[in-house]
Amino acid sequence: MQMEAEGKYLYPVASHEDEDELFRMEMRALFGVEPEEGCVIIDKKIEPSRSPFIRGRLSVMLWANDLPGIAEQVGDAVRLDGRTFKVTFVGGDADYDSQRAAEKEVGWRIRGKADMRRPERLFGLAYAQGRYWFGEYGKSEAVWLRHNDKPQPYSTALGTRVARAVANIAAPDIRRGLRVVDPCCGIGTVLIEAISMGIDIVGFDLNPLALKGARINLAHFGMPDVVKRADMRTLEPREEGPYDAAILDLPYNLCSVLTAGERLAMLGSARRLARRVVLVTTETIDDDVARAGLTITDRCVVRKGKFERQILACKRS
Repeated sequence: MQMEAEGKYLYPVASHEDEDELFRMEMRALFGVEPEEGCVIIDKKIEPSRSPFIRGRLSVMLWANDLPGIAEQVGDAVRLDGRTFKVTFVGGDADYDSQRAAEKEVGWRIRGKADMRRPERLFGLAYAQGRYWFGEYGKSEAVWLRHNDKPQPYSTALGTRVARAVANIAAPDIRRGLRVVDPCCGIGTVLIEAISMGIDIVGFDLNPLALKGARINLAHFGMPDVVKRADMRTLEPREEGPYDAAILDLPYNLCSVLTAGERLAMLGSARRLARRVVLVTTETIDDDVARAGLTITDRCVVRKGKFERQILACKRS
């Protein structure tokens, strides 16, 4: 059992019902699978703080079909070398009392001193897919919450949670050399989330006031100035070739009403700039997406009260 567990990671996940579709779309992008029983169990390792829907990452050491079985294995496998520890139930189908009982049964098998407040080693225990899972646990840090406090906010800008998920959908595998563009970046909400995750991204906007706000916001969080003024409809791909992905939040407020022709031109430009495009729109634009030479590969709706946004993941047709 221990050999089979090596290289697996269990991610406890959760979402609000208004963001459930976005949550599942992001999970499909990051992991290629839908979550089950509040968890994703997979052999892919990512930082848990990347997603607003991931609560942490359990690096699986052991698994067993029942609680006594996992407790017995833990007693033989864990060596603390004088460090303090804590066992916490992190996910799966179990009520509160069952979770606390499981923590105690496993914890008392570990030889060492428990510290409930500041343990030197944190272990996670979960029940999912008919098994108990145990391993080192790292909690997610809600980085995006700090980004809510922008010196230059904008009422119709994406929320930080949505912006972070959109960046993950556009660039699920952060690798060296991957480049992303936000050709209509506004005050930089998507840029900030992407940069904080290590995504190499640049932004453009035609509005000088928006660019000023983006620069102020980026500097506020200690991030580089990655924005330039340009009309995305006239932008050309880099000399090295197209960007790997583009994120386009189509303008939709009263001061930025698009004609059908302008919208089609923007979609065509996004297709020219990047191999893949993630669109954010308040309207149904499937026909225009097709006319621009893009194929929708995944989609979701994000709701906030009666207001809805569609998120469309596209590739070149």
